Amino acid sequence: MIKHVFSALTLSALLGLQVQAQSIDGFLKGKEEKQKSIESQFKETVDFSRFKTHLEAITSDPHPAGSAANEKVKDYMAESMKKAGWDVKIYPYDVYLTIGQGESAVELVTPIRKPLNQQEYVLPDNPYSLHPDLKKGWNAFSGSGDVTAEVVYANYGTKADFEKLKKEGIDVKGKIVIARYGANFRGYKAKFAEEYGAAGLIIYTDPGDAGYMKGLVYPEGLYYNESSIQRGSLLTAPWTGDALTPFEPALPLDSKTKVKRITDEEAGLHTIPVTPIPYGSAQEIFERMKGKPVSADWQGGLPFTYRYDGGEELLVRLMVEQERGFVRANNVVGTLKGETNPDEWVILGCHFDAWSFGSTDPNSGTAMLLSMAETMGKMAENGIKPGRSIMIAHWDAEEHGVIGSTEWVEQLRDELGAKAVAYINLDAAVAGRNFGGSASPSMKKIMMDAAKEVAYPDSSKTVFEVWARGSEEPNIGNLGGGSDHIAFYMHVGIPSINAGAGGPTLYHTNYDDLYFYENFADPTWKMGGTVEQVIGIMAMRLANADLIPYHLSRYATDLEKHFENAEKQVKSFNAGFSGFSKANEAIKSLSSSAENLESKIQTALASGSMDSKKAQSVNKELMALEKSFIDPKGMYFGNWYRSLYASTDPFSGYASWVLPGIQYEIELKSSEKLEEWDERYAAAIQDLTKKMEVLTSKI
Repeated sequence: MIKHVFSALTLSALLGLQVQAQSIDGFLKGKEEKQKSIESQFKETVDFSRFKTHLEAITSDPHPAGSAANEKVKDYMAESMKKAGWDVKIYPYDVYLTIGQGESAVELVTPIRKPLNQQEYVLPDNPYSLHPDLKKGWNAFSGSGDVTAEVVYANYGTKADFEKLKKEGIDVKGKIVIARYGANFRGYKAKFAEEYGAAGLIIYTDPGDAGYMKGLVYPEGLYYNESSIQRGSLLTAPWTGDALTPFEPALPLDSKTKVKRITDEEAGLHTIPVTPIPYGSAQEIFERMKGKPVSADWQGGLPFTYRYDGGEELLVRLMVEQERGFVRANNVVGTLKGETNPDEWVILGCHFDAWSFGSTDPNSGTAMLLSMAETMGKMAENGIKPGRSIMIAHWDAEEHGVIGSTEWVEQLRDELGAKAVAYINLDAAVAGRNFGGSASPSMKKIMMDAAKEVAYPDSSKTVFEVWARGSEEPNIGNLGGGSDHIAFYMHVGIPSINAGAGGPTLYHTNYDDLYFYENFADPTWKMGGTVEQVIGIMAMRLANADLIPYHLSRYATDLEKHFENAEKQVKSFNAGFSGFSKANEAIKSLSSSAENLESKIQTALASGSMDSKKAQSVNKELMALEKSFIDPKGMYFGNWYRSLYASTDPFSGYASWVLPGIQYEIELKSSEKLEEWDERYAAAIQDLTKKMEVLTSKI
């Protein structure tokens, strides 16, 4: 015990030396030391035990959106934050969802009658696996129907896969398609199956992708066992959020403000029945298929040759009955009011609805944020309050289509555009021990800097050092789809981060519970407090800095690489392409202007002479910089996506598309609109450059 304390103190001293050596961006001369002191107090105030307390409280029962259990989680979060001294507000919405899980069945009809398993096995050592509220696997936004038909295997169910079936002479019309998870968003598997005439779709996780071909399966190892099922939404509207209210918040039906809602048909919701099954059940189908053997790239991990179709002798029944209707979703938003600039907001968020228990996804992030609310509440009680307001938001109905956060952004669109400094997304933020993140260009440095201030558990290194693995800079991704940063960043243009510690996952299965967490995700229970320290330092720097510490020169650095990559991709199908000359010329000017502005800011901060009124004016213009990439015309694949810089990949639903206007043309192998995009990107970059030049002249 004494030796352990001595080691901790030694490490603390070493980190203290590092803190002294490292300057903090955005602070006037003479204020850095105060901020360092605040950060030290914050780290000391973090109670590492609170993460476990909150995680156990909110993930002991399955709590999908719309359930009574999810309502209890909402109440627990609101009460916890109120007790911690935060001003808590509930934002209600009536959103259009699948009501409950509905009913489903999958069974062999011929050559034998056999019902197939649709739910995870009960495990003797895991009491949560026997919970009475656990349900079968299901996909939200399935159509309803009862179909008995022949079977066709469609690999991953991509558009290219369906085209290959067509070339092979395999008719999908009227058949039940079986496709494996991977390669694209599950909703597109359903969309393409329906487009090609399928009567129904079964989705399974192949052991070659996430099962025994990868390693030991759960509970002995980390991979899907023969009963594990990935649940998930199928929503594929060309916008993010509620299916019936694009661009507008899905305010309660009894609200004084009436919102126009479109129809199911206008939203393009699926009509065929779709459900997921485990590979143990998929095997019962595959081993009876008698059609033509597939090509090597379609072969999965089950122990026999895969076939394109099952033939007339194999009939499968697929039944799904789902009701759709309006479900009340509630966002819980707590505010710690800023002392000096209360109308400038630093927003942190994580959704709280889960497909089952959600112990890693998403509620490890929820528990960490609840602990952070308590830590910051204690500091505020002791007189250490943030300069800008800090908001902690818990979003509802994310799993059905990133709905709660999107409706809030649409409701507060103008106010957020004027007041939001940054959004930090923390979905499943303590799901393991591997720290990392993705960010908009201006936010990458602050994430790295904060990670340098925190000790990594059971190590003599900082979080940054473990993350970077000896490199000068760790790998920081570009923001893609799949979580609550989408509306903030891609619709409104608020600089954003998606960060946290990842690890092993039994993604969207009934096994994402506390037993899995303490045996596989983080048996030490130390990462909750560690991630809280890193994210808290980021939030406090953004809240307290005299000038918002955006890394402005990173725009030009990253854009140069992205355009270089885009040109290579275009030339792969159009050898005569001459490049994005207008955009590249604009980037050169941007680089020079950004460096000048950063230099001017550094000089002003070092002099310590900028008054609060001037700083407020400069910050207002700094907050407007990211908006240069917001184009009201939006993308051709969906004009709700307005950021020229980044968007969700509309084909996969998850991946990041940087320069999405150009990337869409690349995916279509089209050169038709490249000139238009060269002009639109050049105009956005020139607008950003002009803003920087005007701001430089004012400082």
